[in-house]
Amino acid sequence: MQPGLIGRFAARDSAESEPAPRIRMKVIGLAGWSGAGKTTLLTRLIPYLLKEGLSISVIKHAHHNFDVDVPGKDSWRHREAGATEVLVSSERRWALMHELHEAPELHLFELLQKLAPVDLVVVEGFKREPLPKIEVHRAGNGKPFLFPDDKNIVGIAADIAVETRLPVAHLDDISAIAKLMQRAAMPVEEIDTLRAVRG
Repeated sequence: MQPGLIGRFAARDSAESEPAPRIRMKVIGLAGWSGAGKTTLLTRLIPYLLKEGLSISVIKHAHHNFDVDVPGKDSWRHREAGATEVLVSSERRWALMHELHEAPELHLFELLQKLAPVDLVVVEGFKREPLPKIEVHRAGNGKPFLFPDDKNIVGIAADIAVETRLPVAHLDDISAIAKLMQRAAMPVEEIDTLRAVRG
């Protein structure tokens, strides 16, 4: 055997046996009135953040009667028959639908635990959850700012000048908003700690 080969193989085996570094997920919220352009902004931010090398997931709070299924389809019929969960899978994607059956709605932290690890989770909605949020404001919407009354707002993306000590970025400055979000994002585990403290 050639000299040095044992050491090389041992080093390789040791490296292969080490677990992959665990992603420390962070979370940031987007807040704003309906019509402020949160979804439009997010569809511009996601490609930018991906190019920066980050993996991104999104959680959006919806109205109580929302459905991702189509009435009459097999999966819909299975749920209507009483199945607690229906998982639909294809070569391109899979979706798990879970019926609460009168159980209470899950807290944000519980939902975050269901996601595969990513660098940043962007949350839209969940007004009562204690997480840092960027307010999205469009003057043409005719609505007041949220930040004076919401202490969880840590920055603003707006299409007008804003008098505040909070950091502000223009709605069209995707780079500045992305940096603002990354600086303000909170580690996921701290969300549960804050919720426990506030009771």
